[in-house]
Amino acid sequence: MNENIEIPLSKNKIILLFVGALIFVILGLWFAIDPENFKVSIFRYRSAELIKIIGIISVAFFGVCSFFIFKKVFDKKPGLIIDKNGITDNSNSTSIGLVKWTDIIGIRVLEVVNQKFVMIDVSNPEHYIELKKNGIGKMAMKANYKKYGSPISITANSLKSDFKEVRAIIEKQYEKNALQHRL
Repeated sequence: MNENIEIPLSKNKIILLFVGALIFVILGLWFAIDPENFKVSIFRYRSAELIKIIGIISVAFFGVCSFFIFKKVFDKKPGLIIDKNGITDNSNSTSIGLVKWTDIIGIRVLEVVNQKFVMIDVSNPEHYIELKKNGIGKMAMKANYKKYGSPISITANSLKSDFKEVRAIIEKQYEKNALQHRL
């Protein structure tokens, strides 16, 4: 018998991510408004223009991140649901909902700058990219697919669970359900 596994979103983790993103927005504003104060040895070229550009990019990138993270604070849906149909991901801004077991061809772990992801390899990646209605999320999924071979990645950053547990649950359920769908 298939069990339904739900991993809720961790409001504490999400709030910490939001605060971290806001700090980068504030630092970016400071860089953009007063670049002369940052012409110190940590910047190789010590160019006020370069520092200002870095500040503007920081404000834009982390401002967008802050917006999506803030929306997650009020999200009532579970972060991850694993059931007989597949994996329903609601953990981040590139989440697209249900990924069917019949579409999943592999599960692997990817580590990028000390951040671990469970990569879900699917037989029809373009289909899942097209499911994403948000333009920024769609661009992120396309970039993931181009660089890492799959548009679907799951991290435990916003879940009430750690990465090892999330990985173990997904791998166990994949083995169990993939076998059932092949029979």
